[in-house]
Formats: sequence, C-alpha cells, structure tokens
Amino acid sequence: MRTPLLHALFQLWLLVVLAAYFAYCWRRGGQTLAMKTWRIRVARQDGSALSPREALARFALAVCSLSLFGAGFWWGFVDRDRQFLHDRLIGSRLYRIVK
Repeated sequence: MRTPLLHALFQLWLLVVLAAYFAYCWRRGGQTLAMKTWRIRVARQDGSALSPREALARFALAVCSLSLFGAGFWWGFVDRDRQFLHDRLIGSRLYRIVK
C-alpha cells in the first residue's frame, strides 16, 4: 500500500543517497564515474579537494538549481569564467584532466 507519506520518505531517502554518493566522490578524488568519462574533476580554486561541507553545499545548490529549471547551470553561459552558479558560490571549479 502506497501512501503519500511513504512516497515522500522514499524520495527523501533517494536524495540522501545521492548526496552521500556525490559528496563522497567529490571528496575522495574530485570525480564521479561520469566525470571520469568526461575527464573533469571538481576542486577548490587552489586545486585542493572540497571539504565535506563544501561538497554537500555544492550538491544542495545544484539540486536547487535544477528545481528552478536549471537556472544555475544556464548561468555558465553568461559567467565570465564559464562557471556554474553553485561553483561560483561555493568557491569551487571544474578542471579538465589532460593526459
């Protein structure tokens, strides 16, 4: 039996699992599996790894951006450094990995 409460709790659980995955990957090596494919990583402006707080804040801001029709991602087209809004606010950036 599916109730609205159980549905909301399940969605919250999925959001927590996603936040844990992204925060762990961004902290550990700066990359998720998809980011490895595209050869990009996320780090602070100085190149060091994100703190747990920064990684979770980046995830939360990205989710907020998606809920606003991707506004924070569209921001990258007008930003002078081509950064997404959540990266600009957190102080992180995406780096290309050159091999």
